[in-house]
Amino acid sequence: MVRRKSGLLVIISSPSGGGKTTIIKELLNDRELQAVYSVSITTRAPRQGEINGQDYRFVSRTEFEAMLAQNELLEHELVHGQYYGTPAKPINDWLEQGRIVLLDVDVYGAFTFKKLFAENTVLIFLQPPDLLSLEQRLRSRSTENPAQIEKRMQRVAEEIKLGEKFEYNIINDTINDTVIKVKTIIRKQIS
Repeated sequence: MVRRKSGLLVIISSPSGGGKTTIIKELLNDRELQAVYSVSITTRAPRQGEINGQDYRFVSRTEFEAMLAQNELLEHELVHGQYYGTPAKPINDWLEQGRIVLLDVDVYGAFTFKKLFAENTVLIFLQPPDLLSLEQRLRSRSTENPAQIEKRMQRVAEEIKLGEKFEYNIINDTINDTVIKVKTIIRKQIS
């Protein structure tokens, strides 16, 4: 695949349980795209099976606040009581190399990237097929207690409303269809 002179940031956002991680993993397996993944930093504890440095970089609040003080993060948000952020250095390096960079960022962080890198950013919002399916996905992953799931569900309407302002909205009904749609968007952006 031909590389651009400067890279492309592909922001994939959705409510919790909306399928961001699954879709990104599928995209990373596409050898033609040769995409890279920006590992976010978070203060939350790892979920079962998550690997530090691969799924997230897990840090303490003190470490996170030190990164903020040293301007090492491009964006950050407090979501569900935990901090999440994106380190600046790898993003800047990959853009200079002309890479396709996949990011799993909440809706507010997505708009920050669009402001910082307007020409190099595409925003894709994954909508759940319906709220019941989304709640079932959250419950089936068994990573949050009922109160945490309720807290996540309370934020869904706000996230969907903001997601409607993204360039692209995809109903994430089936993995294969969603991956095909996202690949089509990426190819359109780099052609």
